[in-house]
Amino acid sequence: MKRRHNYILLALISLLPFNTFAWGVDGHRAIGRMAEQHLSWKAKKAVKKLLGNESLAMVSTWADEIRPEAQYLYTAPWHYVNAPSGLTYEQFSASITSAESANAYTALVQLIEDMKNPAKSKEEKAFALKFIVHIIGDIHQPMHAGHSEDQGGNKTKVTLRGKETNLHSVWDSGVIEATRMTYSEMAEEYNYACKNQVRVWQRDDMMLWLFESYQISDKLYKEVAENPELGYAYTRSHRDIVKERMQLAGIRLAGILNDAF
Repeated sequence: MKRRHNYILLALISLLPFNTFAWGVDGHRAIGRMAEQHLSWKAKKAVKKLLGNESLAMVSTWADEIRPEAQYLYTAPWHYVNAPSGLTYEQFSASITSAESANAYTALVQLIEDMKNPAKSKEEKAFALKFIVHIIGDIHQPMHAGHSEDQGGNKTKVTLRGKETNLHSVWDSGVIEATRMTYSEMAEEYNYACKNQVRVWQRDDMMLWLFESYQISDKLYKEVAENPELGYAYTRSHRDIVKERMQLAGIRLAGILNDAF
């Protein structure tokens, strides 16, 4: 009976609108590395207590690595939000907060509470922290806040440098791979905000983070509707979006951890 239950879960999970590793392994690790550079000393101490010798960069991909395991299949919807196209901020917010099933926003709110909850065990808090690091990276990838009509870009077919793929995959890995940079190099080059800008970004509401991605995704959908054949010029012309979204993710992640600890 248990085996049958797992098969059913696996079948359902295959229908969900996600690909693996938003921003790729190096992208997630770059975000973790940038966040480490903006942590307060209290937050650094708390993170060390929960993660031991593991860094935020190294745990940033853990949530994707364990996702195929039967015991973690329930976490699959935590990696993204999808909403109908053409929504205002108020409509978008209502759509995300009123969703019947879990999503990245509702999961993130709960995980932050779990991480701060003194009644939770060290293991439970570490679990929450690892997911927080990953989810904040995910939701700054525009297609992780894409349209529900096509499962966040998974059904929008395109070609990238002659190879058939979809819009979600292009932004999960294609734009990062095109940089040909290590995560350490990205963390150094993309971490250029001044202190005042850091403070402003860290005060932004989490729903705004998602709406930013949603608005960018709308632009990306319109571009590929006009031309679905993407080449090197596409990844070059969108590099500034990649830089800003990854930098925002790292800085805002640090802000959440500084506030929590």
